[in-house]
Amino acid sequence: MNTTRGLLRGTRRSWILLPAGLLSLLGYLLYSQLYLRTGFPLDDAWIHQTYARNLALLGEWSFIPGQPSAGSTSPLWTLLLAPGHLLGLGPFVWTFFLGWACLCGLAAASLPLVRRLAPGRAHLALWAGLLLVFDWRVVWAAASGMETLLYALVIVSFFALLLQERVRWLLLGLLVGLAVWIRPDGLTLSGPALMVLLSGEPDCQRRLRGGLAFLAGALAFFLPYLLFNQALAGEWWPNTFFAKQAEYAELRQIPLLERYAQQLVQPLVGAGALLLPGFVLSLRSGIRRRDWAALAGAIWTLGYLFVYAWRLPVTYQHGRYILPAVPVYLIWGMAGLLEWVRIDEPQMVRRVLSRAWVLGLALLLAVFWVQGAQTCARDVAVIETEMVDTARWVRENVPEGALVAAHDIGALGYFAGRPLLDLAGLISPEVIPVIRDEAGLAAFLDRHQAQYLVTFPGWYPQLTQQAELVFSTDGAFSPALGGENMAVYRWR
Repeated sequence: MNTTRGLLRGTRRSWILLPAGLLSLLGYLLYSQLYLRTGFPLDDAWIHQTYARNLALLGEWSFIPGQPSAGSTSPLWTLLLAPGHLLGLGPFVWTFFLGWACLCGLAAASLPLVRRLAPGRAHLALWAGLLLVFDWRVVWAAASGMETLLYALVIVSFFALLLQERVRWLLLGLLVGLAVWIRPDGLTLSGPALMVLLSGEPDCQRRLRGGLAFLAGALAFFLPYLLFNQALAGEWWPNTFFAKQAEYAELRQIPLLERYAQQLVQPLVGAGALLLPGFVLSLRSGIRRRDWAALAGAIWTLGYLFVYAWRLPVTYQHGRYILPAVPVYLIWGMAGLLEWVRIDEPQMVRRVLSRAWVLGLALLLAVFWVQGAQTCARDVAVIETEMVDTARWVRENVPEGALVAAHDIGALGYFAGRPLLDLAGLISPEVIPVIRDEAGLAAFLDRHQAQYLVTFPGWYPQLTQQAELVFSTDGAFSPALGGENMAVYRWR
């Protein structure tokens, strides 16, 4: 009876996630504004804004007006951003509102998961939601202007449905198909679904019926996604699917186990370090109970990190590519912690360890929230003083119609208003075969009669030696972090 009352009380109090999420996100935005000015910590966010603005104002799916392209990794996120431009809110207000909504939605979706994973402590599930709204990586993602938290919300909702007593396979399939419209790696969710389908359904007939329902739901969104890319670019997958793998192919020369270890470390930065024992406890509990549904999230997390170690082993920018897996790790870790911790345990050793674990987690969460705000502000300052300031200089000083080649095209596309050659291959997929070959890139620029080159000098040392420097940002933030100033060159 006491547990039931506690559970109902915890459910009623879940409204607190809304102001908590707003406070957490506003803290990051305010710190960025005081540090320099409001902005996004990633140049890629401006790619989404450019597609969304063109969709809203021109009615076309393009990065450069009049040139339809499949350079947006996340069509659904772009679509959700478009109303902000229709309403004349600019790039920030609507985007940060969506970030707050995804942050709170993610926290709310975690509650039924924790109740299922730690049934004896279900009344404490709200603490998992609060953990998510104050974890520095999750808040950074909410402020990033990217699709990351929307994708994480769909993933956590998927597992919340998968762990229900009666699985609705059609709805799960629809979620997987929807996830692909956010990021192509949403297809990885099919693995946990298949695992639970084969282990959880009692007979072949129900497995077949559930599998067909799941497949129908997934294809309802996945087939239009493939046709969408085919119509825009003549490929079944977005340009980014190939371009990113080609750009970082040299990283795959590192031994696979070393790459995997680098990915495994990413969720442990911050409060996640103290949740590792909880994650292991959740995994052990699922194995002991043979609860395949409870195991599915933990196994998917480990598998998701392995896929990125295998194909795209990039850890820069706070491991942003694998960041959607972090909330799943935190939820499973928190469930394991709640199951084990007993603050009022009569046994002294467990009582002391429990209190130390909870106190340490709270302190680490607070310390990294503050450090995360500083990190986010520095990231924004770099993008604003390098990419955005360069784009504004190009708009004011480069002749209209002049073809500009660049590796980072986000802010250039949004602010500069000039034709672009994308050296990263997102809107210029023909560059992908020579994406890291500077001699090939030079020939590519000559063949397309590029007139300007915009880049960090260290990215293309051979190309920049063949060009005339006409502008450098002289920004202070990038060099202070060990980087360079972005420069504009007149191509030969």
